[in-house]
Amino acid sequence: MNWIKWAVIGVILVAVSGAAIGLYYVLPRHDVVAITGVEVKRVDDDGVISAENLADGPTRDVYFINTEDPTSKAVMVYRNEDTGWSFPWYYKFDSADVQAKAQGYSRNAEQLALIRYYGWRIKILSVFPNITHVEATNTREEPFPWFNTIFFSVSTLLILFAGFFLRRRFKR
Repeated sequence: MNWIKWAVIGVILVAVSGAAIGLYYVLPRHDVVAITGVEVKRVDDDGVISAENLADGPTRDVYFINTEDPTSKAVMVYRNEDTGWSFPWYYKFDSADVQAKAQGYSRNAEQLALIRYYGWRIKILSVFPNITHVEATNTREEPFPWFNTIFFSVSTLLILFAGFFLRRRFKR
């Protein structure tokens, strides 16, 4: 009976960890960067179309925004693609407008931009985070992530409440 208890706890921990990783991927984050350039690439399901990767299905144009951290000078590339009605539900339909703003900010080397994005940059898989909003800023400070803090606080309270409720329920 003791091993069943530990197995259930292990499954719960794996499920909570998986949910936390998934939420970290889809919840918004912010960066203050200097935009250094923009570009458009034709891609399909296999990635960017090139001489080595020929188009073998439907293709689409994806905007990319090249940035640089103002203090560390580390470069970062973001994609700028509409999410439409699909998951994650950002309902973003203005990637061309975001690209035009970014292109305008890239003309002035001193102009900093605050970008909101979700996702990860995985270089070996050519995965890029997706920008959802860009705006000019004069400060290098990133805003406090109020939405993420409230979301995780409420989620944690709900999980604790459910755990205490189930524990009381099974003790009877």
